[in-house]
Amino acid sequence: MGKSSKKYAIIRFIINFVSKFLYMDKLDIIRHPVGNELIELKKLFNRSLESSNPLLKSVLDYIAQRNGKMMRPILTLLVAKGFGTVPKATYHVGVTLEMLHTASLVHDDVVDESDERRGQLSVNAAFNNKISVLVGDYLLSTALQHSALTMRVEVVDIISQLGKDLSEGEILQLSNIDNKELSEGIYFDVIRKKTAVLFAACAQLGALTAGASETEAERFRLFGEKVGICFQIKDDIFDYFHDESIGKPTGNDMLEGKLTLPALYALRHTRDETMLALVPKIKSLTATTDEIARLIEFTKDNGGIEYAEEVMMRYKEDALLLLTEVRNEEVRRALVAYMEYAIEREK
Repeated sequence: MGKSSKKYAIIRFIINFVSKFLYMDKLDIIRHPVGNELIELKKLFNRSLESSNPLLKSVLDYIAQRNGKMMRPILTLLVAKGFGTVPKATYHVGVTLEMLHTASLVHDDVVDESDERRGQLSVNAAFNNKISVLVGDYLLSTALQHSALTMRVEVVDIISQLGKDLSEGEILQLSNIDNKELSEGIYFDVIRKKTAVLFAACAQLGALTAGASETEAERFRLFGEKVGICFQIKDDIFDYFHDESIGKPTGNDMLEGKLTLPALYALRHTRDETMLALVPKIKSLTATTDEIARLIEFTKDNGGIEYAEEVMMRYKEDALLLLTEVRNEEVRRALVAYMEYAIEREK
């Protein structure tokens, strides 16, 4: 193990030890203003995953058991709570967004041929690709049904556009594998449509369904987008460190032909010919695990992780400026904690 690897291993051990307790408190801060609302939203979400068909029920039950922290609908609830009582339409929006997110993960695992999701068997690994695609379509249909139950055309329009953006983000990422350019611009185009648009819609729709003006809703849309960008950059940083609890092995992105922000910076900043020669091999999926390991170490040794963290901090600062007009102090505190969690989380 090189000096840089040892240094990062020690730093991450200390962070994990201390943060295990701090993050629990941060999640409590985030959830507290909408604790009762979140319980109701989860009930509505779980009812939406019920089916009398035995096969469909078994898959939906499997998905429900693996459901995460529901961070995206929590953002919707928090923004709505900032304007007062959370209306019924907001609950349907929260279910819509979580269902759409879940469907995209099911489909993504088929496209990426992934066997794991959050450290457990993915749906396609537990069942098969055909069932996964069909169940993903079922979840998408259920999501649209809940958006219609809001009885608001603008909500359905935003959700429809979101579905298109998420799909375009995945296609853009696939097409970028053949792109020889080491472009941060393309990287940010991908993560905006692949990840950030979902967080943006969560915040925007939370505001709209709570009676906010278009100006207020746009401000929250921008806040959500910046949170989403930070969320994805943090996910990409995880890929440079081995941690089984993340459910994602080191170098997985490169194994799929993807070069993320840390490596892009290190490569562009140094112009190291040996490392640049690995780029076509990574993008063509012919790089060996040893070559990927070398590029990961090179990225760490040449400031790639620090640069990505600096970019996250800039987005965080911009995002927090958008919260100055939130009058509900408990909600504002929760939204600040939400932004911090996106950056500081360990999985």
